Amino acid sequence: MPTDSVGRFLAALDPEHREAVGARPREEQEQLAAAWERELEADDELDTLDELSPPAAEAEAARRVMDRPAG
Repeated sequence: MPTDSVGRFLAALDPEHREAVGARPREEQEQLAAAWERELEADDELDTLDELSPPAAEAEAARRVMDRPAG
């Protein structure tokens, strides 16, 4: 299991997004991973889901980050 935030973020993504993000520059991957970690920390709904299923909470946070408009 990956221990760095980018690796954990990539692991939480669905396969299609994982491949697309993996092809991006490392700096962009780090920015997305940071946004993912903020999403996990800030959302109370994800806290509840995390208690039930940490992988599901991580996947949901990753989906939210990827659904945001770029910018």
